[in-house]
Amino acid sequence: MGNLVALLILVPLVSAILIALVHDDKIRGYIVYTCGVIIMGLAIGTAIYWAKSGGETVVFNLPFNHVVDRLTLLGDVVLMVLIIVLSFKYNKKIISLISIVQTVIVVYVDLFGPKVKHTASMRFDYLSMIMILIIGIVGILIGIYAVGYMRGYHVHHKEYQDRRSFFLSIMFLFYGAMFGLVTTQNVLWLEFFWETTSVCSFLLIGYTKTEEAITNCFRALWMNLVGGLGFAVAIIYGSYTFHTHDLYTVIKASYSGKHTEIGVFVVAALAFAAISKTAQFPFSKWLLGAMVAPTPSSALLHSATMVKAGVYLLIRLSPALNVTSVGKMVYLIGGFTFFAGSLLAISQSDGKKVLAYSTISNLGLMAACAGVGSAECVWAAVFLMIFHAVSKSMCFQSVGAIENTTGSRDIEDMQGLLNRLPKLAMILLIGMVGMYLAPFGMLISKWAALKSVVDEHSVIMILFICYGSATTMFYWTKWMTKLTGMSEAKAKDVTQLNEYISMFTHAAMAILICVGLPFVSAKVVTPFINNYYVKDMFDGGTYGYTGTEAMSMANLTVMVVMIVAIVVVPLVNYYTTKDFEGRKTLAYMNGINTGDNESFVDAFGESKKLKVSNWYMEEYFGEKKLFNPSVLISAALIIIMLGMFLGGALV
Repeated sequence: MGNLVALLILVPLVSAILIALVHDDKIRGYIVYTCGVIIMGLAIGTAIYWAKSGGETVVFNLPFNHVVDRLTLLGDVVLMVLIIVLSFKYNKKIISLISIVQTVIVVYVDLFGPKVKHTASMRFDYLSMIMILIIGIVGILIGIYAVGYMRGYHVHHKEYQDRRSFFLSIMFLFYGAMFGLVTTQNVLWLEFFWETTSVCSFLLIGYTKTEEAITNCFRALWMNLVGGLGFAVAIIYGSYTFHTHDLYTVIKASYSGKHTEIGVFVVAALAFAAISKTAQFPFSKWLLGAMVAPTPSSALLHSATMVKAGVYLLIRLSPALNVTSVGKMVYLIGGFTFFAGSLLAISQSDGKKVLAYSTISNLGLMAACAGVGSAECVWAAVFLMIFHAVSKSMCFQSVGAIENTTGSRDIEDMQGLLNRLPKLAMILLIGMVGMYLAPFGMLISKWAALKSVVDEHSVIMILFICYGSATTMFYWTKWMTKLTGMSEAKAKDVTQLNEYISMFTHAAMAILICVGLPFVSAKVVTPFINNYYVKDMFDGGTYGYTGTEAMSMANLTVMVVMIVAIVVVPLVNYYTTKDFEGRKTLAYMNGINTGDNESFVDAFGESKKLKVSNWYMEEYFGEKKLFNPSVLISAALIIIMLGMFLGGALV
């Protein structure tokens, strides 16, 4: 197992170096495809090997473990130096101080701290398997998509320096850091991989080097570095109080044994790091600023890697969050973010901004489920993470391809896109359906989350989920009706084959996961709950955990039948019916339809163009109205909970 995980971390690093050195577009593309396929195969092969070996939690060391330990420490110093250099170059000197403080703490504890009990550095279980498949399949498909997209991007944006080798290289470095993050249990290593993802996202967001890009990438950097200070706290207390660098020992110490209060404090610090990484309010602005980067970067940060690191950590912490004030802080922040993010999405007409607020909103729900911490809520959180990774990546890629083709990503310019660009529109529609329509994946997970918070008698979370889900339906429906509206115009599709390969694979995965939901629940998610909670964390089911799934197999099976009935059958009928023109009907307008469904003759005999536009309610839900109040409310919640801790009320 150690050799496979070592390869998962090492191969993306070697690939990143190769890609950075090659500037010929064709050769670089082949390297990306080849390395991507190898990494994808490694991820799938590792998952299969582990499952066939029994599917039990395994802890192990990497080959040359001590050397890797020194390399991660050196890596921390290198990241710090890079941040210092760039911070001084762009006159953001204060940001470098955060990195210096964190790195000095990590280096001091590692070199001069107390002797700690030796434990294995790596861990692999069902959640690790889910994460490496998300990174290795969804993440790599985004990389394949990026080759063609970035070629078209620089055709349309000649004003930007062509740094595609750098861009693609950072993407692969991102993969390696994420593979390390989701398989290590050593908090020193976890901190290194965590900060590597922060620096990678910083570099990707600043790709164009415009003033806006520089501002946004440094905002993302300092917000994630502030959150990352939580790791410094965890490392200090883990070393000096618990004499360990093992994450799971610290988690267990928060609800059993000596120094429970300190254990809770460490969990709070780690949860704070996760909240910043998942762009919860008040840290949401960094993820919105990431929209300035090319679409593959947005897809990568929003779906498969960056923000999922925070969700992953919260799910790991969830046993220690259940029925604690730390958990209450997490689920209040998460629930509020879910609701506020969905309200803000209503007022957006920029497609990427709608996707960004949708991401923030859904991350809020995942965080809230982890904060509640019950087995049912964690079941819902894991499924939300899986469905969101696939559907949101697909949505971002299709919007990016639409922008490259039409020159716009404004929703109002997507009128009748199903007729103008049917393949791109169909991919986007599948992504939307997966995000919010019954009985598809995300909505099933929301139902499960709602059921679990009802069982937990959490009134405020019930309200957040109900109203957040209602507003979510509102903004998705507006966009969907634009795509399926009237338009006789045609557009030339400039989307390249590798982009379609990625998008069609995403669409197939989205459908397969929905149809295979009962299987995934029974064979992957429920065993994770049973093993991690009942066996690993609670030693056989103490503290009220039973390992039950959130929804019965009978209900899941009924939903699969519904999916087949309302999607597969109509699609087969549509594409097997040849009389397309026979289905064309003329829309009613405020006069005589001229026959093109786009104009009409009014009562005075004048020809007029029909304009259909959504109402975005900016006067009610616009950023100027809601964003700053949302930041203040969420910041106040964090301060109040911190005050409770300092006052000794955090238990």
